[in-house]
Amino acid sequence: MNTQRWMSMQFFSFFLTWGIFLPYWAGWMISTKGISVPEASLIMSLGLVARGIATLFAFPYLSGKISSKILLHMAGIATIIAILCYIPANSFTSLLIVTIVIHIFYPLLMPALDTAASILVQNKQLKHYGRSRQWGSIGFVSIGMILTVFTGMLGDEVILWALFLGMIGFVGLGFMQTPTILAEKQQTSETKQKSSMLQLLRVKHFGIVLIIAILLQAAHATYYTYGYIYLQEIEAPIYLIGLIINIAVIAEIIFFAVADRAFRNYSIGSLLILSAIGSTARWVLAFAFPSVIIFSFTQILHAFSFAMAHYAFMKYLIKYIPHAQIPNAQGMYSALALSWSTAVFTIFGGFLYDIEPKYAFIGMVACTIPAFVLAVMYRKNEMQEGKSVVPV
Repeated sequence: MNTQRWMSMQFFSFFLTWGIFLPYWAGWMISTKGISVPEASLIMSLGLVARGIATLFAFPYLSGKISSKILLHMAGIATIIAILCYIPANSFTSLLIVTIVIHIFYPLLMPALDTAASILVQNKQLKHYGRSRQWGSIGFVSIGMILTVFTGMLGDEVILWALFLGMIGFVGLGFMQTPTILAEKQQTSETKQKSSMLQLLRVKHFGIVLIIAILLQAAHATYYTYGYIYLQEIEAPIYLIGLIINIAVIAEIIFFAVADRAFRNYSIGSLLILSAIGSTARWVLAFAFPSVIIFSFTQILHAFSFAMAHYAFMKYLIKYIPHAQIPNAQGMYSALALSWSTAVFTIFGGFLYDIEPKYAFIGMVACTIPAFVLAVMYRKNEMQEGKSVVPV
């Protein structure tokens, strides 16, 4: 099979399931399991802590012991089992335990897929990362539209079964022919893995780029956890909520579709600055104008706040991180930017949401403004080193 097509299918099938879990899971627990918003916030936050531990330590370790192909199979099957464990879980404690378990296995798939894509790009087997990654966004938005119809007809109970069937599909597709290089395991010992992670921090500018990425991704905590219920709070029509959520993903799809071409000559620092500006504008507007129309408009800025930040980090990783270090870099990014920082700001956002829902959005500029300052500093370093091609 064509490698570009294979990578696109993997991204599509995974993000089809992620489009169920990320925006709907807290709401599903609240509506079907009868827990409160603060309880759901705590459960998801502790789940993110577990996710961070798994992606920071388990993922790099397993990447050195087994091939990417086997890792994807193992994590996918374990996720299916964890989903089924939600059926008998009805108490806060049982829901917390199952959520921690699913966060140990399910999120491993994300750095595993990005690592696979990075390896394929570095080995000239994948020409366009953005073109394949856009299919992940297409999968995300597709399931949102479909799920809106079924939740409207059958209620929120259908969310669990949608995730279960989606993971069955992902695991099934994983048994298709895999690029040879991804079926090979890296001969790396545990000791070498630990030392290489320390060495990774010494790679030029990796620390500042990672911190900026952490701040920009953490700023989505309120949106990811409370966006669904906030739309209900501002009286968005129930049949439009899925569509409104997916405006962000449509913007993301468009960005990834044109990124390799449109931003080919932009420096990493320039992309991070633009992302910080777009993210700040997004949360300020959501706070200042609590209406369905304005919230829908701010969803377009997801192309800047999330997609551009992720693309900039991947561009840095592909350009500067050695092949053997990619699992470590992905593990740190997934743990710190996509898990732990989000967990902290989910709790912070939940505190603000209880006071006044719109405060939870303006609170996210505590991430975006420092990110902007650091991005400007990094951009100046790029200019001094003569790495910039197109000044922005």
